[in-house]
Amino acid sequence: MGNILGGLKPELLWNHFEEICSIPHPSRKEQKLAHYVIGFAKNNNLEYETDEFGNIVIRKPATPGFENRIPVVLQGHLDMVAEKNNDVTHDFDKDPIQPYVDGDWVKARGTTLGSDNGIGVAAALAVLESKELQHGPVEALFTLDEETGLNGAQALKPGFLKSKILINLDSEEDGAFYIGCSGGQNTFVKFTFKPSEVPANTIAFEVKVKGLKGGHSGLDINTGRGNAIKLMARLLHELNYKFGVRLVSINGGSKHNAIPRETFSVIRVAKKTAHDVLSYVENYNSIVKAELASVEPNLEVVASEVKSKAKVMDKTTAANLIDSLYSVQNGVIKMSADIEGLVETSSNLAVVNSKGKNVEVILSQRSSVETEKKDISNAVAATFRLAKADVKQGDGYPGWKPDIHSPVLSVMKGVYENMYNNHPEVKAIHAGLECGIIKERFPDMDMISFGPTITGAHSPDEKVQISTVEKFWNLLSNALRNIPAV
Repeated sequence: MGNILGGLKPELLWNHFEEICSIPHPSRKEQKLAHYVIGFAKNNNLEYETDEFGNIVIRKPATPGFENRIPVVLQGHLDMVAEKNNDVTHDFDKDPIQPYVDGDWVKARGTTLGSDNGIGVAAALAVLESKELQHGPVEALFTLDEETGLNGAQALKPGFLKSKILINLDSEEDGAFYIGCSGGQNTFVKFTFKPSEVPANTIAFEVKVKGLKGGHSGLDINTGRGNAIKLMARLLHELNYKFGVRLVSINGGSKHNAIPRETFSVIRVAKKTAHDVLSYVENYNSIVKAELASVEPNLEVVASEVKSKAKVMDKTTAANLIDSLYSVQNGVIKMSADIEGLVETSSNLAVVNSKGKNVEVILSQRSSVETEKKDISNAVAATFRLAKADVKQGDGYPGWKPDIHSPVLSVMKGVYENMYNNHPEVKAIHAGLECGIIKERFPDMDMISFGPTITGAHSPDEKVQISTVEKFWNLLSNALRNIPAV
């Protein structure tokens, strides 16, 4: 990859980020990037260690005069969410991400950028490489497979880390320090249908819901953005009960932690009602575009005739599937009564996928209150059990309980106020940071999370603000210099 990000400051960080972009590293396929990180450790004569899962820790000694400081671990994850626009040809297993500069932002061409968490990983590598920073003993922990369920963190074992302070580099808001996060759990649903012969005197239509923004199923769940699967289910529910259409297939979404941007279904329609069905879809398009005009300006719902010889789903299963997708709770369930503006509990209808005689559905529930997480997960499961589906629930992961008396928070706040003559925001986040799991493995570790401004994470609209990356770096550098003695 060429020097596309050359000239951006800090140079060390951006050089590493551009190198990261050149190495394919979607979730569960981060091995090439892991090899790059290990090679970096070897080239810089730094001690490193890997665990059975493949997580990597690199250790750098203190700079002279800082040997007595409390050891700190910098933490980020190597994988990225692989999302692209439907009209973009990109193989995330082989093709590099193509970053480019647009004013004060770095973006990618038609795909996710991977600044979540490539910027954090690049910052940790830059700290390890720098000959100018002053700091105590530093560990850098690079976990794998974070985006699909925090699996790398789940695999950590006591003793792998030696530090007493953890600075997580996976937050996405300049000027904010995070000291808590939600826990999460996935629900897996499977409908099994009986294929029926194609009804006589029918034609096939493909219905598309497209043009939505999507986004992170935690961070963006309160933005009012459309969910493509829910919009499709609403339409199919109306078409089924008004015209008796037959469902062939439905596919939408691709990641449990992303709000689905597109959904496609194939239906069969009686020839005598085909014109009315098309008119109904056109009217529905106008309705939902008006409802979501301020947040989804590019939303489009269209139907077009297609050639299909595929059998249809039996009426009972199709109705159960459509009705449950339509009725299941989605979006914000409850706001926090203690922290203004914080989503406490939510659910995301994330994926629907037709496979042979099955239709599989994935939903993701989050809450900063463990009992509420269990409650919404059970409610979601009950909806689909009523629809005669097979339902399984994942093990989930714990939240991270805020500690307003955290010593590292005190240090970070002091550094921020001295640098910017202003107060940072201290917040909790409605997303699954690895801190909750790491805290479970290392209960005495003091933790904080911060990062630069990243918007559109988990979608092709992802971008990172250049000016805040430099601020993030300067803050990290000064924080390491001001970590107190043991």
